[in-house]
Parts: sequence; structure tokens; C-alpha cells
Amino acid sequence: MSTGSISTAGRWAMLAVSLGATLCANVFINGVAFLIPMLHTRHGTSLAEGGLLASLPSLGMVLTLFAWGYLLDRVGERIVLSAGLALTAAAGFAAAHAHSTLTMATFLVLGGMAAASSITACGRLVIGWFPPHRRALAMGIRQTAQPLGIGLAALVIPELAKRGFSAALLFPAVLCAVAAVVSALGVRNPPRPAQSEATDRKSANPYRGTAVLWRIHIASALLMVPQPVVLTFMLAWFMMDRGLSVGWAGALVGFSQLLGAAGRIAAGRWADHVGSRMRPLRILAVATAAVMLVLAVTDHLDWPLAVPAMTVAAALTGDSGLPFTTIPELAGPFWSGRALSTQNALERLMVALGPPAFGALIATAGYPVAFATCAVFPLAAVPFVPVGTPPRTTPDATAEKAAAVES
Repeated sequence: MSTGSISTAGRWAMLAVSLGATLCANVFINGVAFLIPMLHTRHGTSLAEGGLLASLPSLGMVLTLFAWGYLLDRVGERIVLSAGLALTAAAGFAAAHAHSTLTMATFLVLGGMAAASSITACGRLVIGWFPPHRRALAMGIRQTAQPLGIGLAALVIPELAKRGFSAALLFPAVLCAVAAVVSALGVRNPPRPAQSEATDRKSANPYRGTAVLWRIHIASALLMVPQPVVLTFMLAWFMMDRGLSVGWAGALVGFSQLLGAAGRIAAGRWADHVGSRMRPLRILAVATAAVMLVLAVTDHLDWPLAVPAMTVAAALTGDSGLPFTTIPELAGPFWSGRALSTQNALERLMVALGPPAFGALIATAGYPVAFATCAVFPLAAVPFVPVGTPPRTTPDATAEKAAAVES
């Protein structure tokens, strides 16, 4: 259902639904990483193999993000979000009852294919209901869903794995089923002009004649590389390299993600305050590279500082939400779904390729070399960040109407 206005309480309710749906999807997408220590000790699974298994949901997302984006531009957020989460839950239940690793892996890929719907739809739901001067903060709050989902997975899934992998995999399936029902009942599609009202400027391909969107996509993909490496192997590093218990390791992962959630909100407020999303993004890229280098050095020297350095690295790496705030504004109302899908697809490709590649690097050269290599990617992202880029000359109707009814 589309509507031209919404109360302030309703707008924040949409943000809450978006955050909850993304959180549940992220428990499914990232939860397998926290089974790696169990797979390694009980079944002799190598880090590269464990990393590959953990990356399968992200690989599935890459396969369907463009299709979900196209559907999003056609039918809206409510249908895409509720249907996608329901399919994710079904795949999760099937994976939990699989009798072989290959069957489980297949359903993890299928679940990732379905979970891609929530990543794109939730982002546009927030952008559609918040006016420009509050979007960065709102998107920063929504982006806390990723670290909070990862933190929840780190605290719950290793403990459930003690009872069996089926119990561990049922947890994200149940969460996604609940989120699907909430989304079906609670989501209101943001206002958006009808396709018949499109003008040439509003409906024109935003990728033609400018490289700005591609620069944001490339910078975001490069910035994304350290996150899957840190998060996939963090629990294993704490337990097998630093000798921490499952409880302490899970608590540290959870704490790091709480820090990450606070950091995303702070980044959003910072961007709204300075009136730019890309300048803060450049600074965050440099800070990410510095933290990864500190982690590499302290781990190589076997200093106790390596543990807090890993915690900070897990909090800082990943997507701050700033690119996702800018892209719909640049793409316009008729291309925002596909533009967000392109952004997500490139990021998820890095998430899918990173764990198995760096798992092999860790096995041959060690953690410090892998961490130092990760630092190169955010530095490479800096020149791609398009500082000073204005929004698209024709604002979308969503922004205008949301601003008009802002209380």
C-alpha cells in the first residue's frame, strides 16, 4: 500500500521494522561462520573449507540481488520483504534438517538467494520515509542491524551448536519466519510516482554519462573486504589462537558488534552534521586500514593488545550505511532498486570470495599476513570515493513528500 504521508511515529515504526528484518536476515547470512570452530574440531574441516561454507549465503545473494532489485522497482517493499524472508525461513528449516553437508550447503545458497530481498528492500524503505536531512542518521540506525545480528549469532549459535548443528541452524530460520509475518503486517510502501508520471530525467539511466555511482560501488566493495575476513575467523582466532573459551569468545564478538552498531549511528549523525556522506566515508576508509595494520602487527608480535585490536577491527569494518543513503538519491525513484542491488551484489561478492581465499592465506602464511593484506583494500578505496558529488538534479517524489510531512 502506497501513501503520500505518514506520522513521525509511523516513520520510526518503518525504521524499526526495517531494522528487525535486516537483523534476522543477517543472523542467517552470517551465522554459519560461528560454526567454524566446531566444524574444525569435530570434523577436521579446514579454515578454507569452513570459510567457503560460511560464504555460501552471500554467494546466493549475489545470484539474485539484481532480480530482487528489479522486482522491488515494480511491486514495492512490502511484497519483496515479506516474501523474501518467508523463503529464507523455509531454506533455513530445510538446511537444519539436511542429512548431508552438500544438501545443507545447497539450502544455505538458496537461503542467501532469498535473503537478498531484505537487504535491498529494507534500505529503500528507510530512504523512502525519511527526509534528506535525517536520512544518514536513519540509515545508520538501520545499518546497526548487521552488527547486532552478527552479535546475536555469535552469542547464540555456538551454544546451540553444542546440542547439534540442526539446533543452531533452526535459530535463524525461526527469526526469519517471525520477521516475514511482521513485515507482511507492518510495512507501508513509501510514496513513489507512478511509472506513467515518469519524466525523461526521472526515469533516465543514472549510469549513463557519469561514473559517480560506479565509483561508490567500487569503493564500497573494496571497503567491504576486511569485514568477512575478520568476522568469519574472529571466533576461531579467539578460541584456537588466543585460547579463549566459547563463552568469552562469543561475548567479545557480541561486544564488538555493539560497538559497531554505535559506530554506525555516530557515522550517520556525523554525515548529517557536516552535510556530506562521502567525506566521512574517506576518513573511515583510512581508519579501517590503520586498525587492520595494528591488528597485524600486534598479532605478529603476540602482544595482548591484539585482542582489543581485533575487537575494534570487528566493530569498524563493514558498511557504515553512508553509501546506501547516497545511492537512491543519485539513482532516482525508478532506478533506486537496481542501483542498490548493484551495490549489494558487489559487496556480497567480496563477502563470498573473501573467507575461502583468506582462509587459504591464513593456513599458509598465518593471520598477521592476512590482516595486513586486508589493510590494502580500504586504502585502495579512498581515491574512488566521490567527495563533493551533488544528488541527482531531479529529486524523487519520495524525498519531496517525506520532507513535506516531516513533523
